[in-house]
Amino acid sequence: MVNTDDPTPFRPPRPTDRDSRRRCLDAEVLFRDGPEVEIHHKEDIYRLRLTRGGKLILTK
Repeated sequence: MVNTDDPTPFRPPRPTDRDSRRRCLDAEVLFRDGPEVEIHHKEDIYRLRLTRGGKLILTK
């Protein structure tokens, strides 16, 4: 459950030396132009959708 009274905004953890190759992208940035983004991987296209309920769905 999320505490809506907490004034501290969510901040993703900073990468450590161990996981410095991992990037953290904020969903607000990904979905600022609409509820769906395409991810091109090798020869395939995946679609990442944000549902009305705030869930993420990845389909090929």
